[in-house]
Amino acid sequence: MKKYIKEIYEDNASYILNEIQNLIEAHKSNETNKLLDETDVMIITYGDSIRGRNTPLNDLNDFLIENLSNLVSSIHILPMFPYSSDDGFSVIDYLKIDENLGTWNDINILSKSYKLMFDAVINHISASSDWFKRYCNDEAEYKDFFIECFDDVDYKDVVRPRDLPLYYDYETKSGTKKLWATFSKDQLDLNYANPRVLIKVLEVLLDYAKNGAKFIRLDAVGFIWKEIGTSCIHLHKTHLLIKLMREVLELSYPNTRLITETNVPHKENISYFGNDDEAHLVYQFPLPPLTLFTLISGDTRKLSNWADSLKETKLSNNNTYFNFLASHDGIGVRPVEGILNKTEQELLINNTIAKGGKINYKKNFDGSTSPYEMNINYFDAVADLEASDEMKVQKFMASQFILLSLKGVPGIYIHSLLGSQNYYRGVEESGINRRINREKLDYHEISQRIYDDESISCKVFSAYKNLLSIRKSNSTFSPSSIQEVLDLGKEVFALVRRNSSGEILCLLNVTDKEIKIDFDYQGTDLITNKEYDKKLKPYQFCWIRKG
Repeated sequence: MKKYIKEIYEDNASYILNEIQNLIEAHKSNETNKLLDETDVMIITYGDSIRGRNTPLNDLNDFLIENLSNLVSSIHILPMFPYSSDDGFSVIDYLKIDENLGTWNDINILSKSYKLMFDAVINHISASSDWFKRYCNDEAEYKDFFIECFDDVDYKDVVRPRDLPLYYDYETKSGTKKLWATFSKDQLDLNYANPRVLIKVLEVLLDYAKNGAKFIRLDAVGFIWKEIGTSCIHLHKTHLLIKLMREVLELSYPNTRLITETNVPHKENISYFGNDDEAHLVYQFPLPPLTLFTLISGDTRKLSNWADSLKETKLSNNNTYFNFLASHDGIGVRPVEGILNKTEQELLINNTIAKGGKINYKKNFDGSTSPYEMNINYFDAVADLEASDEMKVQKFMASQFILLSLKGVPGIYIHSLLGSQNYYRGVEESGINRRINREKLDYHEISQRIYDDESISCKVFSAYKNLLSIRKSNSTFSPSSIQEVLDLGKEVFALVRRNSSGEILCLLNVTDKEIKIDFDYQGTDLITNKEYDKKLKPYQFCWIRKG
C-alpha cells in the first residue's frame, strides 16, 4: 500500500498513508475470505425494476424469495442513491438511499438473504451534489475536487465515450470555470490528483462494505486518472489506484470484492486483473456481442476462439470473470474491436435496427462518429422475428446457456430472467435509447405472467429456473474449475468444464437445423436426463456429465 501511495502522490505519501491507516483501523472486521463457487449467480437490477406493492427494495426482496427460492446468491442493485440524471449514474449523495426506493434498512434486509453488489460511481458526481456545491462556494476542504480545463490546452488525445463536449462552463464564487465532464454536463469528473478526493472515496467504499456490499462495481473506472497529452483512459495511476482500493478493502472487509466496469476492447479490459492484485472480477464485455453474433450468423468460430484465448490469462482462485449478456446499458461494439471485422460488426448493427433497436455513437479523434453500443432487449436481439414463441424462447435460452456454461460468475439481467422485450414507450417518453431495456414492472402483473403457461415470460422463467438448479448442484461450474474449449465445427459451441469431482461437456447447436456431432463421449444430459446420442435439434443445448 505504501508503495502505491508513494508512486501516485510522491511527496504527500506519509500524510495519505496515515489517513488511510486510520480508516482501515476504524473499519477492521472479523471476516475471513470465502472463495466463490458454483452457487454464485447474480441478478442485475434497478432497485425499482419491480414495484407496486411496498417500497421497491422490499418488493424486490419479496419477489426473489417467493419466486427464485435459493437459486441465486447475489443481487447487483444498480445505483440506489439520490441522483439528478442518467438513471442513477449522476449521484447526488453516495451515502444515502433514494427515498423513492426505500431505506438502508431495506438494504440490510436484502443483505441477510443475498450477497449485494453496490455501484461505486466514483469517476464523477452530480452537479447537484454537496461536494460540487461546496467546491463552487470555494470551501477550502473541497478546493481542487474537480478538474479545471482551458481553451488553449489541446485535449485531442482524450478518449471520448460519448458524442458530447469534454468540458463545460460552471459558475463558482470565484467566477466562471471550465470543468471536465466526461459523460455529461451534470456529471463532473472527480480530481484524484487531489489526495483528499481519494480519502473521501475510500470512506465511501468502506461504508458500502460495512453496509453489506460483498461486491463493489467501479463504474467507468478506466477514466479516473487524467494526464494532459494522453488518452486519459487506462493510465498507469488508474491501475495503481484500483490496487490501492483493493488492498484497503482486503485489510478491512476481506470478503468484499472489486469488479471493474471498463467497456473497452478485450486486452484493455482484462488488464484490470493486474497481477492478481487489482480487480477481483472483470466484466466480460466481449461476451454479449460475440454471443449475439454467434446466434445470428450460425457460426461459433469467433466466440470459440475468444473463449479459448481466456486460458492465456492466469488467474488465482480469488480472481475470475464476471460474465453477462444483458444489462441496463446497451450491447457494446468496442469490446469486439480486433475480434470481429467491420463487416461482422455491421451485421450486429443491422440486426439491431431491423429488430427495433437503437444505436448510440461515440466521437473519434478525427471528429467523426462510430457506433458505440446497440440498445435493444437481448431477447429481441437474439430471436428471429418470424419464429414461433417456442423457437424464440429456445434460441434466447441458447444464448443464456452460453452465459451459464462459461468459467466465471454469471450475471443475469432481471429482464432476461423474466422474458421481457423491447420497451419502446420508455424511449419515446424520455428520448433515451437505453430505456428500451429498462422497463419498470408491476409486481402483481409480472408475478402472474411468469406462471401463465402461454406467455413468453413463463417459458423463459421456467427454463431459467431449471438451468440454475442444475448448475448450482454441480461443482464443475465453480469459477475455479478448468475450462477447455473444443472445436467441433462452426455449428457447435462446445467446451468442457472439469474439476476433481468430475467433468461436464457443454454443447450447443447454434443453427436452425438438426445436426449430428462427430464426437465420441459417454454421459447423460443433465437437462433432458437422456444419454448423449450425437444429435442436436435446432438451438438445442446439453450439459452432459461424463460417465
